[in-house]
This record gives sequence, structure tokens and C-alpha cells, in this order.
Amino acid sequence: MKSNTTSSTKKGAQQVPLYFPQLEDIQQAAKVIAQVADETPLQKSIRYSKQLDANVWLKREDLQRVRSYKIRGAFNKINSLSQEALKQGVVCASAGNHAQGVAFACNHLGVEGTIFMPVVTPKQKIDQTKMFGGDRVKVVLEGDTFDDSYKASKVFCEEHNKTFVHPFDDPKTIEGQATIGLELLSQAQEPIDYVFVAVGGGGLASGLCATFKELSPNTKVIGVEPAGAPSMKKSMEQGELVELSQIDKFVDGAAVQKVGAYTFPICRDHLFKMETVPEGKVCQTILELYNRDAIVVEPAGALTIAALDDFKEEIKGKNVVCIVSGSNNDITRTAEIKERALLYGNLKHYFIVRFPQRPGALKEFVADILGPTDDITHFEYSKKSSRENAPAVVGIELKSPEDLEPLISRMKDNNFYGDYLNNKPDLFQYLV
Repeated sequence: MKSNTTSSTKKGAQQVPLYFPQLEDIQQAAKVIAQVADETPLQKSIRYSKQLDANVWLKREDLQRVRSYKIRGAFNKINSLSQEALKQGVVCASAGNHAQGVAFACNHLGVEGTIFMPVVTPKQKIDQTKMFGGDRVKVVLEGDTFDDSYKASKVFCEEHNKTFVHPFDDPKTIEGQATIGLELLSQAQEPIDYVFVAVGGGGLASGLCATFKELSPNTKVIGVEPAGAPSMKKSMEQGELVELSQIDKFVDGAAVQKVGAYTFPICRDHLFKMETVPEGKVCQTILELYNRDAIVVEPAGALTIAALDDFKEEIKGKNVVCIVSGSNNDITRTAEIKERALLYGNLKHYFIVRFPQRPGALKEFVADILGPTDDITHFEYSKKSSRENAPAVVGIELKSPEDLEPLISRMKDNNFYGDYLNNKPDLFQYLV
């Protein structure tokens, strides 16, 4: 690699490598991964194109053989190791998709792998990792976040003298992910104006920045993060690597507390913009893709499409590509996805309802207080005894956000209203 040097960050911080992927290395990576990675389709979305008055294309990395793009970087990195390193075995940390890529690569190349995953990783991703790895890999569940697993995996790696395969912060990983850019440019029949890419640690975004800078410099690459884990956006705003103290882990494929030392300067200098999307908006997009397009995506896979509304005026009439990064979703998360989507759409509301101490109060609430299309989806008395005198926590789903104020007015006018819980996070976290 021509441009690997090191330089100190501000205030005497750790040495940060200065690196930018070279086109010849990306082209070589494409040859390497051809034996295991599929060339995924670039499909035009009729619905989103019409909705946004733009030409919207979906790069379907969710159709990759491990159902995400991560196999590209993982295989490129492991394949680059010396025979001695391969004999010692490899270690990685992952929220799921990189784990599957590493597992597949280990099985294909006959390498022993130890894969650390957060305890909260969806069971589907754990099972898939074990399936792809076969008897070549061992899965270790450690910590609540990727960062917890990462720290544990690094200790294990050093103790056992194994090679660490980083999910995003490694030149060979970045160059493997960058091959998506080569495919896009070979598949597109017209110049690409915008590419939207999900950002977790920044490996894919860095690789695309390099490819497009060299081969299509007028293309604007826009990174998209979940609002609950804006580690790249915060780092770019402050001009240095920032480690978030807390993150929302829901978009597990793109929720990291700290982005990479390799990836940060590339994204800082070459991304056109960093955007964040609320988790509820991501959930709405997941449901829309499933219900209207028969496309199954995980939360990180929906990030780029969820961001399009924020750029509606800017992309009008343009050629736009969204990287659909993965489809490793667990069906057991469906209820939470629907709940978050309804809350974001202002259609799900929780109240403390104080039933008046008179006969038939509950019947009156259902018949006279609720609107004709309102639906009770949660009901729980606050006391097990004396229920007729106890307040209840009631969840109500509305057909329209405009139905909320009339509902609250009827509750207050008839002495049912106790409190509204949606805007009380300390209480609300126990319901959702």
C-alpha cells in the first residue's frame, strides 16, 4: 500500500495511521473475493423512484451468500495472511454480519477461528455464524455491545498469539468492502449522483469513498448512522475520534461506540455528508420494505433507504444508489420493530388511566372515551388487589396522529386522565 504512514493525533493521543485505499489494491481484492462473494444485483426501485421523483437503485448486498457485504472484507483479510498466521488461527469480534463472513472464510480456507459476539446478538445471527463456520469456529458470547466483545477478543487474541480480523478498521478489510464500488460502476448504465451507505465503524464507507474518488469523483457519498449511535458524526463534528459513553444497540449492525482510526480520516475528508436517522424511522422502513416490496432487511440494511426522505429535494431527478447492507434479521424482533415504528409515527401512546370509582367505568372508557378506530394494545392494572379503584397503564394504537388530542380531551373531561407516559423516558423504558 502506497500511503501507509503514521502521524500523531491532537494533544499527544495514540498514533493514528494515515491510509487511503489504492485502486490497484481494491482491484486485487475483487479478484481474491471472486471465489466466495457474489456479484449482487443493482435493482431499480419503482416505488421509491416514484415517491422521491428520482432514479433510486438498490444495491442488494442482502442477497450475498452470508446475507451481508461483510464476507468481502473478512475473506480479503484472512486470505492475505501468511501460512504461519493461518495455522495459528484468527479471532474477531462482531455483532453478527462480520462474524458470518469470518466464519465462512475460516471454513472455506480451513482456518480455526474464535468469534466473540455480544450477548444481545439476535439468535438468528449466532446460529448462522455457527452454521457457516462448521467445526472450524467457536462462538464466544461476551458483553452487551460490540465494544465489549471487541475488548474481550483483543485480550484473547494476544494471550493465544492469533491474528485479529477487524470488522472495519483494517486496510485489507476496507479494500474488500470497496469492491462494492467497482461492481456499482460496472453495473450502472448512467453516472451515479449519490450513494448512500450505512456507517457503523466506517469500513464500507471508507472503501466506497476511495473507489468513487478515483473512478467517479462527481458522485457524492453520504454516510448514514442510527441516531442512537452517531459515533462517526460526533467524531467529524469534533475533528477527532470520539468514543460515545452510551449507545442505542437496536441497529446492531451499525451501533458502535467508536469508529476506526483508519476509517475516520477517510470519512472525515471524503464523505459528502454524515446523516443520522431515528431508530423508529428505520423500523418504519423495514416494515415498508417487507410489506410492499417483499424485501427482508435488518435494521442496518434499512438505514440508507430510511435517510432518503431527508434528501428529497436534493436528489430530485438524480441517479441514487442505496446500499442495502444486510438481511440478517430475527423474526423474534418483529414486535419490537412494529412498536418502534408506531411510536415514531405518533400512532402508539401509553397512559396512566385513573378509572372513576363508579360501576361500569371500564365499559364507559371503551365505549365513550376511545375513538371508533382506537385500539387498546396494552392494559395492566397497577395493583393486583382492589383493581376497581386502581389506575391502569393502557397502551392505545391510533389510526392517525391527529386522533391523539381529541382522545386526551375526552379522558380529561370525563376524569379518566392520569398521565401521559410517552414523554417520560424514565418510566417509558419499562414499557418498550
